[in-house]
Amino acid sequence: MSTQITAPFKKQLLAQRAGLLEQLAALRGGKVGRAEASAEHFGTREPDTRAQMGSERELEFTLDARESAELDAIEAALRRIEQGSYGVCTECGADIPAARLHAAPETLHCIRCQEMTEHPRRA
Repeated sequence: MSTQITAPFKKQLLAQRAGLLEQLAALRGGKVGRAEASAEHFGTREPDTRAQMGSERELEFTLDARESAELDAIEAALRRIEQGSYGVCTECGADIPAARLHAAPETLHCIRCQEMTEHPRRA
């Protein structure tokens, strides 16, 4: 894809990254990591049941992993734009339709390959 065609996708990805980083900073209480924020959060609260505290910690770490994966996907898409391989399915090499890229600009796969990845027995 040419730079002219990828420009709107790059803008969209940069906005997503900025929004996600802002959200992470707000949830973490600044520039500390989620682990540090979690320790601080749980260290200053009234004692809950162990099960409740364990569940809340697990949820916080799961959210952190999800947000980190989302950031990684955005960064990888931005690298593909810079390398000139953006918009090409990493599985089969087919062009990914613009509508799909607008809906999920970090996507790696065309719809067919994504379906095969998610539902391998259907293929």
